[in-house]
Amino acid sequence: DVAGILCLFSVAAALDFKYHHAEELEAYLKGVHAAYPSFTHLHSIGRSVEGRGDLWVLVLGRFPTHHKIGIPEFKYVANMHGDETVGREILLHLIDFLVTSYRRDPVITRLLNNTRIHIMPTMNPDGFEATKVPDCYYTPGRYNKNGEDLNRNFPDAFESNNASIQPETQAVMDWIKNETFVLSANLHGGALVASYTFDNGNSVTGSLKGYSRSPDDDVFIHLAKTYSFNHASMYKGIGCDNRQTFPEGITNGYSWYQLEGGMQDYNYIWGQCFEITLELSCCKYPPANQLEKFWRDNKAALIEYMKQVHLGVKGQVTGKNGTPIPNAIVEAKGRAHVCPYRTNQQGEYFLLLLPGTYVINATVPGFKSMLKTVEIPDNTGNFSALKQDFFFSEVSIKPEVPSCPKIPLYQELDRASAAVKPTLHILGLMTVMLVIFK
Repeated sequence: DVAGILCLFSVAAALDFKYHHAEELEAYLKGVHAAYPSFTHLHSIGRSVEGRGDLWVLVLGRFPTHHKIGIPEFKYVANMHGDETVGREILLHLIDFLVTSYRRDPVITRLLNNTRIHIMPTMNPDGFEATKVPDCYYTPGRYNKNGEDLNRNFPDAFESNNASIQPETQAVMDWIKNETFVLSANLHGGALVASYTFDNGNSVTGSLKGYSRSPDDDVFIHLAKTYSFNHASMYKGIGCDNRQTFPEGITNGYSWYQLEGGMQDYNYIWGQCFEITLELSCCKYPPANQLEKFWRDNKAALIEYMKQVHLGVKGQVTGKNGTPIPNAIVEAKGRAHVCPYRTNQQGEYFLLLLPGTYVINATVPGFKSMLKTVEIPDNTGNFSALKQDFFFSEVSIKPEVPSCPKIPLYQELDRASAAVKPTLHILGLMTVMLVIFK
């Protein structure tokens, strides 16, 4: 088929190492989908403020148009700050690499057959177009058309940030709600480091010690190191100037600097999706002749990171006659989330956990909990997490569960822990008195 070959050739030839503006980016994505319709799906999840820019997402996988039971969902999002441009271009090159390697390269073939991968090259098309004079440090193109910083615009679990939610933010929030995302990364520029949750914190998460620890801190450190150690130089931990160094090329977000309304915390708390923030270049908007090197430096890390979506354990919770039970709580013991992690409409759960022994607790509201001990191997090379299903024979109804409130959840925990402290002091005093009297 000469026309097909020409079409494939034109797509491959079209992507050179330069900056692609809105029309070119859209044309490229449409060209990829036209050339590879069987394993790609292109859709827009919303529009930017100006309405000129669609928020395009290219989905790749064996079943690109819809979620399939047992296949985890992964996403990459770039260019959230419009003047941080490296991620935007390397995600286009990642798409190019994936579509041309599928069915040729065994690793990429297995990755795409067992994972549904969503790639959004730009979350802030207006900001990118508004950056008329590229700069290494800062331009107003960082913000969306309303002058809002999209990475301070999400609901926050620690404080009310009272932000008026922007169209781009709302589109991403709806997208997270409609998919079962398990793992994600959001690509930025201005430093060279992999930063992980939490970005905000309080005494409950250890912020008094300058580090805000999530219940899955060990998994987040592993995810950040997976990226930094597969990157050409991030793992060396050399900062962009003398003031800043990052041991092993990773940092807890809060330890680096506190921010509220960030996207990675929102993903983790409200989306049940582990997201890290990848800072990929000291210069926010480098010259186009450096893009090829950025792609080479990040290529292996981008692939290795995607494989981590197969860490841990996954399965289905079913009731009478094998009907799926949505909204069942499934969590590993000792890792309760402030918003409990629940099964999706198909009764599925995915928990990212490092290899080891865990007790998994499945709870259907109104019924007894079920506990199962699992021995989790490192299954990322097999492209499938360990499978562990739960069957509640007596459950025939689908529990209705209100969605997790958008109020700052950790404030309540903070108050509770503060209220407990005086009681502990009194108990201590009573013990001392008893000892004295004895």
